[in-house]
Amino acid sequence: MDEKRFRTAVTFSRYLETVEKNRERWLSLARRAVVDEPTLTRARAISGMWHVLALTEDWCGDAINTLPVFDRLAGLVENIELRVLLRDENPDLMDAHLTNGKSRSIPVLIVYDAEFEERGWWGPRPAPIQEWFMTEGMKLDVKDRYREVRRYYARDEGRTTLDEFLSLLEGAAA
Repeated sequence: MDEKRFRTAVTFSRYLETVEKNRERWLSLARRAVVDEPTLTRARAISGMWHVLALTEDWCGDAINTLPVFDRLAGLVENIELRVLLRDENPDLMDAHLTNGKSRSIPVLIVYDAEFEERGWWGPRPAPIQEWFMTEGMKLDVKDRYREVRRYYARDEGRTTLDEFLSLLEGAAA
């Protein structure tokens, strides 16, 4: 990754202008995304400049439920910049960040430092729901599985997502 390629990626607000699938859900969750004060305090304490690149597609339910809260955090913290690229248009980046080394699951957030050196990545969903999804969730039919995933996101309100992401940043900054 270099700065030029990072800058070709769009901001999250620009990305929202282009979404077609699930448009109302994207917009609704983007309007409602919140970051609590303890999370903001924690994020602001992380030193360094962080460039975060999200790989996504507009049909992805996990992205719909996580990217708005990442964007809200980036909008409130001066040293985190979020940009978005489409997974299917960037296979080199996606194939370097496969879930369990084999799945092109999204979203993926790739963290780069001030020099655009990769320092880690997060995705495709918070660990508790990912573990459930890969075990108990796989026993359900698709409709029921994704209904439970949506319930998780509604209850969690992005707290676990941001906690995991900030842990990644704290480790990179150390």
